[in-house]
Parts: sequence; C-alpha cells; structure tokens
Amino acid sequence: MQAARIKQWGAGLALWAISASAFAQSADPKPWQLNMGRGVTPTAQNAYEAHMFVLWVCVVIGVLVFGAMGYAIFKFRKSKGAVASQFSHNTTAEIIWTVIPVIILVVMAFPATTKLIEMYDVRDSEMTVKVTGYQWMWGYEYIGEDVEFVSRMDRESDRLRQNRNTTRAELDAHGAYLLEVDRELVLPTDTKIRFVITADDVIHSWWVPALGFKQDAIPGIVNEAWTEIREPGIYRGQCAELCGKDHAFMPIVVRAVPRAAFDQWLADQRGGEAPPPIAAPAAEAPADDAATAQIDVPAPSAG
Repeated sequence: MQAARIKQWGAGLALWAISASAFAQSADPKPWQLNMGRGVTPTAQNAYEAHMFVLWVCVVIGVLVFGAMGYAIFKFRKSKGAVASQFSHNTTAEIIWTVIPVIILVVMAFPATTKLIEMYDVRDSEMTVKVTGYQWMWGYEYIGEDVEFVSRMDRESDRLRQNRNTTRAELDAHGAYLLEVDRELVLPTDTKIRFVITADDVIHSWWVPALGFKQDAIPGIVNEAWTEIREPGIYRGQCAELCGKDHAFMPIVVRAVPRAAFDQWLADQRGGEAPPPIAAPAAEAPADDAATAQIDVPAPSAG
C-alpha cells in the first residue's frame, strides 16, 4: 500500500517537472506558468540563466537551513531531555556566517552585472525602430526607412469588450481576445535592432516578455534598448505602466520573419501599397494564426 502511494507521488512529481520544463521552453507566458520563460533573444536567455542560477542558490541554502532546523528540532527536543546550550557569542561562527554570504553575493553579482551591462549596449545595431506610446496605442517608426504607422488593439476585441452581451463562446472564437492588434510590428530575425522609446502624453512601458526586456516610455525622455530575435514567430506583449482608463487595452504584437521576408515587406510599405500577407513563420510562439489587417492610420498629433 505504501509502495503504491510512493509510486503515485513519484509519478505526480515527474509530471509536474515535465510541465514546468515545457512552460520554461515556451516564448510567451502561458496560464499557470510555473517558471520564467527562456524567450527568443540573448537578453531573455541571459535573464533566464541569471534567474535559474539564483533560484538554485536559494534552493541549496533553503535545504541546508531548513534541514538543520528540522534535525535540531527533532534530535534535541525537550521530550528527550535535551538541555539547550547557553552562550553569548562565537567568533568562529560569526566569521563563517558573514564570509560565506558575502562570497555567495559576489558570485551572483558578477555575472548579473556583466549581463546587465551587455543588455544596455546598443552599439553595432543594424537598424533602429522608434517606439512612441500614446493613450492608448503605439506608434512605430523605422528610422531611415520612411515607414511609420500606429498600432491599436484590433476592432473585434474592442467590440467584444464593449458589448455586455458577449458570450464566452465568442471570446474563445476570437483566439487572441485583447491581445491582437490592427498592425503588427514586423522585425527581422538574426538582426541586432535598436529601439528608441518615448511617449507623447503620459508614462507608458513597452514590454514583450519573449524579447526579454521592458522599457519605460516617458514624455520628453528617450530610452534605449536592443534585441536580436533568434526564432521567427509571433510574440505578444502589452503596456506595463498604468497610463489611464484604457491601459489594459494597449497590446503589442511583434512578428519576427527572416531577413529576406522583412526586406520585401519593407519595400512594399515604402511603395505605398497594401503589402501582401507575410507567410506564417516556421514556428509561431502562440498557437494562433489570426490575420492581421493592414490599415494605414495617421499618427496622432503631438498635442
């Protein structure tokens, strides 16, 4: 009986471990995700590695500390007649529990600092995209390419959210409710892309988890970031700074495509004609293939 129960527990733990590993591999966050995602950029990978390193350091420390506590509580319990030692200080112990934490912190801080410096190094970028936050939309400009547009939440999501009679079936049928946009930000893979990020009205924050960074968009200030997407796909994000009543309705959709497909898309955009739909990438991050309407919307005025 006990052996069967142990086997059941073992199977449950194995299933949990497999699920956690699967979630860790995914690019976009998933419901009930148990761990940080690896993402699809060097920045995201660095953040994941730093996170896992610190996590395992904490696990080891936790096992040692709580193991020692449990052993002491059980071994030297009062019912066994144990008598607690009485002492005011111990120089050796104090040196040990001061030096060891310092060493651990230095070991954690060095790689984290190195990765943080690399994360803000925008040198040698191959292209620049300007991101401007508005209430409640995003403006994108491909610097030097004469291509810019505004990206809003798609009209179907907006209709569904404002209709009090919307059913769960309608939301499920949409596939990407509140996460879809009318125009995606199309970016090339295997290209170092510099972002310059600002805002027109209030503070926003441009965040796509799979890209591994979140950067504030502040009026009058230009912040920089960079990314290099390694895998074609669709990656979703949102505004991550409370910016007004429709803050929750500022989705971001990045479509990463091979460089040749991006160059063709860019040429079509410059030609002033509605570009043909971009072929679906080899491996999309989320399992949805909702079409993206290409609607030219004039950028909002600076006022």
